[in-house]
Formats: sequence, structure tokens, C-alpha cells
Amino acid sequence: MSQLTNELGTEETARIDPVHTVRTYYDLVDAGDVSGLVQLFAVDAEYHRPGYDRLSGRAELERFYREERVIADGRHRLSKIVSQGREVAVHGTFEGVLRDGTKTSVRFADFFSVNPTGTFSVRETFFYAPLV
Repeated sequence: MSQLTNELGTEETARIDPVHTVRTYYDLVDAGDVSGLVQLFAVDAEYHRPGYDRLSGRAELERFYREERVIADGRHRLSKIVSQGREVAVHGTFEGVLRDGTKTSVRFADFFSVNPTGTFSVRETFFYAPLV
């Protein structure tokens, strides 16, 4: 639970459930709801993903999801979620189709930092792929 200041300037307790927010993210991304998922990120959020420059802010995130992301369609299957405070780690598998029509199945790990307002301040993604 965190303290927030409402419109009247008084503090109120807000219930933030970082795990629920993370689950909502995967529901939205799998549904192709870019506008909705981008709203889960803070206006100055950062996203770190292998093979891409750091993405900063909602505009860059929206551009990434609409134009750059190589995934066309698919589903995330979450196998493990671990949280500590507002930090959430996710392990799972993504199965889907890339923009070039290639079918893919890849294991991934995501790490989310949720700020006191309940939006993501940082997301980091890692993929299980043979590189070395």
C-alpha cells in the first residue's frame, strides 16, 4: 500500500497490486491492445530489450509496439511470477507468428519495476536463445 495525494491535496491510501498490473500487461499485449498496454507505463518509463536501443517514454513504446516489434501475433504463457514489493519477475514462453510469417516459440524472462502510482517505470526483457 502506498500514500498518494488526491485532487484536494489530502493523502489517501491506494492499493497497488503490481502482479495484477503485470498480468494485465500480458493480456493487453496478447490482445493487440497497444493503446491500453502503453497506458500501463509511466510517461517517462524505460524499456530494455535485447537487439533494440533503450526505449524511453510512451511515444517510443507505442512506436515500438506498432512498427518495430517483430512479433505479429501470439500468446504469452506465464509459468512463474515472483514479486517483492513493487518489483515483479516473470518467466514464461511466448508462442506466435513473426511479421515475416515465421512461427516462433521462445522462453523469456521479464522484470518490471512498478512506481507508487501503479505504472511501470522500467521493464527489462531477456530471451532464452543460444548466443555463446
